Amino acid sequence: MYIVIAIILFGLLIAFHEFGHFIAAKSVGVKVNEFSIGMGPVILSRQGRETKYSLRLLPIGGYCALEGLEGENEGTKDPGSFQKKPVWKKLTILLAGSFMNFLLGIIIILILLSGSKAFVTPVLDGFMEGFEYQGPGYLMAGDRIVSIDGERIYTSKDIQLFLSRGNGQTVDLVVKRNGEKIPFKDFPLALREYITEDGQSVRKYGLKFKVVEANLGEVLKNTWYESLFLVRTVRLGLSDLITGAVGIRQLSGPVGIVAVINDVGEASESTADAIENISKLFALIAINLAIMNMLPIPALDGGRIFYMLVAFIIEKVTRKKVNPKVEGYIHGTGLVLLLALMAFVMINDIVRLL
Repeated sequence: MYIVIAIILFGLLIAFHEFGHFIAAKSVGVKVNEFSIGMGPVILSRQGRETKYSLRLLPIGGYCALEGLEGENEGTKDPGSFQKKPVWKKLTILLAGSFMNFLLGIIIILILLSGSKAFVTPVLDGFMEGFEYQGPGYLMAGDRIVSIDGERIYTSKDIQLFLSRGNGQTVDLVVKRNGEKIPFKDFPLALREYITEDGQSVRKYGLKFKVVEANLGEVLKNTWYESLFLVRTVRLGLSDLITGAVGIRQLSGPVGIVAVINDVGEASESTADAIENISKLFALIAINLAIMNMLPIPALDGGRIFYMLVAFIIEKVTRKKVNPKVEGYIHGTGLVLLLALMAFVMINDIVRLL
């Protein structure tokens, strides 16, 4: 059941992305030849005044076919061609897909947090018994943690994230106390054994954080902070990939994502927990897709935007029109390489599952 749900959700993400392109194209007067939900053989289709609307068999995405997107119709006199529109209209269309995915992620987070009773803040409320570095000259109750190792802190989840990514012994800490920012260089903050009030032994950093009651303002604020947290996880993942901290074999594609969603659902204690946990993962995937699609890689929307801006600058400087076929060659090559990477990732996902 969870595998079917995962496939449908993954398809919904792509369809939502393409719907963003569709709405933006229609709003700025670009002709949409076909808008399809799903891929593969056509189940239902209807020809509108300008656009063909299709429902296809496989629920694994969709597409929005724009007139003249690749530049092959540069010579056409159709005023609805993508290539005939000014740069700002092209940007609007290309950005709309990722915007819709990001918006979808925010909406999911908002729905999940709307039932919260309270939120944990990055404000210190006290310390566990035995924590040594408290008092004047160290940390004090009421301090708001502003940054850790140069990374801005918004929630207690940010604190946990960047403490776990540190050297495990010290951090560069900045706190706000009575309106003043106080820096602590190489502050000793490491996991160690503490005894809880009920006598349990736990490994923690020894910090306690203030909890505030949930209201509309706190829900909206924490929805945005949670969205930023997910953006950060994607950014850090990309950074780790570039620096070699993680290998390319650790990448996951659609097969791996479906498997993870299935595992999350089956590991949940109840159906309600499964829905909540899958929804959290779905929000991460939506925001991940929004960011990844904006990378300046040929064949992706980010690559199209990058090429378009470079071509725009070249044309303004040289006063010569860039051959539209060049864009087709670049994105065609990029698509081949992207498909090769996707094939590698898919095979790797299957090997991992086996």
